Amino acid sequence: MTEKKKAHFLGFIQNGVNSHATGMWRHPKDKVGWDFTRPEYWQHMARTMERGLFDAIFIADELAPYSSFADSSDATVKWAVQCPTHEPSTIVPIITTATSHLGVGITLSTAFEHPYSMARRLSSLDHLSGGRVAWNIVGSYSKSEWDAYGATMDDRSRRYDRIEEYVGLCKRLWNSWEPDAIIADKESGVYADPAKVHEIVHEGEFFKCRGRHFVAPSPQGQPVLWQAGSSERGRDFAAEHAEAIFAIHPDIAQMRAYSDDLNGRVTGKFGRAAESVKMIYGVQPIVAETRREAERKFDGIRALLPREGSLAMLSGQLSVDFSRYDPDTPLQEIEIPGIQGVKDALVRSGAGAEVTIAQAADIYSMRFAMPALVGSPSDVADQLELYMDEGGADGFMLLATYTPGCFEEFVDLVVPELQRRGRYRTAYAGKTLRENLLQN
Repeated sequence: MTEKKKAHFLGFIQNGVNSHATGMWRHPKDKVGWDFTRPEYWQHMARTMERGLFDAIFIADELAPYSSFADSSDATVKWAVQCPTHEPSTIVPIITTATSHLGVGITLSTAFEHPYSMARRLSSLDHLSGGRVAWNIVGSYSKSEWDAYGATMDDRSRRYDRIEEYVGLCKRLWNSWEPDAIIADKESGVYADPAKVHEIVHEGEFFKCRGRHFVAPSPQGQPVLWQAGSSERGRDFAAEHAEAIFAIHPDIAQMRAYSDDLNGRVTGKFGRAAESVKMIYGVQPIVAETRREAERKFDGIRALLPREGSLAMLSGQLSVDFSRYDPDTPLQEIEIPGIQGVKDALVRSGAGAEVTIAQAADIYSMRFAMPALVGSPSDVADQLELYMDEGGADGFMLLATYTPGCFEEFVDLVVPELQRRGRYRTAYAGKTLRENLLQN
């Protein structure tokens, strides 16, 4: 009998006053006694996730306040729509010094930083964490980010050409030190053999570089590479480079179709080993001791959504000014320059019915277009098992509501239920994030 796969979990959050569920900063259970700007909050959250044997805490990011709605960031600031948000990589050492196994996935954009400094920063963080860092590779998509950096938004059709070159150069830098390059002979004074620390000379379409990687090989060699490809080109990029792929799909059928497509590209198009890339799907668990209590909790969370703030968030993600549209306009009718996968998932979330702008804004500002898993520990575990067995999921990105309580509840209620069913680990496989991510 084939052993059923065991789930992988990551806590999905931002380094800010509010994460993705808009309005949670005013929830009566949010950050009670905690300050997100202080190390203690992040250390407690990390220890909670490690107690629950999560692979990692996954830190999403946005580089500037959304400004697509009414051509202003006023609504973003007013309603705390992922604002204020602090830089994600700053908390990696805080999290990893408080834990022994938990990884940290950080979202870092390729848009405004040269690959040389990106490779150096990620190698440094991998050293400091003992090999527990992942890079969520993104190219900035919202106009607010380009405006904030004083740059002209790039050609969307060429975005992956630039990202391909960027990541390729980072990989060359990470692999430029040979394993025996460091001699460290105190008597002779020779620390490293320059013949084994290769200078990288790159003359590309988008980048130039001539230099040696400034950091000796880190515990993982390079960070775990994470990607969320949804377009045709994005799916190819993820299948060729990623070690884990994060995707948002509202139902099992779409999860299954995406899993089959990406796994086919991984093995058939790029010749990588089967099951070498983990498929991680987003869900928002809202769990309580009873289903009725969980449903009340869900209603309370939904009641905190600010309509204008929700529209501002959707405008920022899709790069469309929804203040110019009737809220009852079907989302399907609107062309978007932002993240196409987000629009597609929101359109599908109607389960056959038209999804209006107003409905899409409410869905997105609470849970993107992820399934909401509302119920008892048994209810939530049932749904997670179904997504693994029927949807092709290897694991789940758990979207935060109020923190740190939502993760404490999941660890205390759902993790033991899955362990009883033999669908979740009881110990970590190793010390590095890559080792734990590859564990079944």
